[in-house]
Amino acid sequence: MLSEVLFALIFAFLITQLAILLTTVYLHRTLSHKALKLAPAVEFVVRLLLWLTTGIQRREWVGVHRIHHAHTDVVGDPHSPIVESYWKIQLLNLFYYRRAAKNREAIERITKDLPPDRWDRYLFSHSYLGLGLGIAILIALFGVEFAVIIAVVHLVLYLTLSAAVNAIGHRFGKRPFQNLATNNQWLAFLTFGEGLHNNHHELPTAANLAFHAPQVDLGWYVIRSLERFHLAKVRTLKRGFA
Repeated sequence: MLSEVLFALIFAFLITQLAILLTTVYLHRTLSHKALKLAPAVEFVVRLLLWLTTGIQRREWVGVHRIHHAHTDVVGDPHSPIVESYWKIQLLNLFYYRRAAKNREAIERITKDLPPDRWDRYLFSHSYLGLGLGIAILIALFGVEFAVIIAVVHLVLYLTLSAAVNAIGHRFGKRPFQNLATNNQWLAFLTFGEGLHNNHHELPTAANLAFHAPQVDLGWYVIRSLERFHLAKVRTLKRGFA
């Protein structure tokens, strides 16, 4: 029984890591900042997996994130620990995200380059359906008891790590560049590079968030692997272009 619970915890951690990887590579770097472009087949698979593991609607996520960049750490930032407080963002990040996402006019205005397609309309805009199907797959694979453990642990881990990027990533850590975001390599290891947040705010369109050794961006290695197999194309970057 103990070994089965341990397996469930490890499996939940792996699902969370997959969701974090897809979030940073697709929602963040590909859609929000146009740092790269994914092959259509890869993009569909990524959207499907995100739908099953998070239920996130891509226009909402991109819109909220772009608003964050437009008003970073000042009034208007959807989730700044400088404007609010560290603990409010770390513990209530989902609340602040949902509050910003409800501003449909702002979301639609800032994501005009990302119009909803037929997959959004008929499938991926139905968040609870995606989450429900994801849980149903877990039940089919592991039974109800372990599916619940996996789903709950995954939910807590994903929300905690996502919140940490916003909370820790704008409050604690190194600031080599002149912005209020911070670099934390340990957080970057847990979030496929997102912990190198000061770097990101210095150059938002960078596909690689590690600017120099010994910084490590694990998400970049995944992007480079996709690029080598012609499944992704990284943009040419120019400093100062955001």
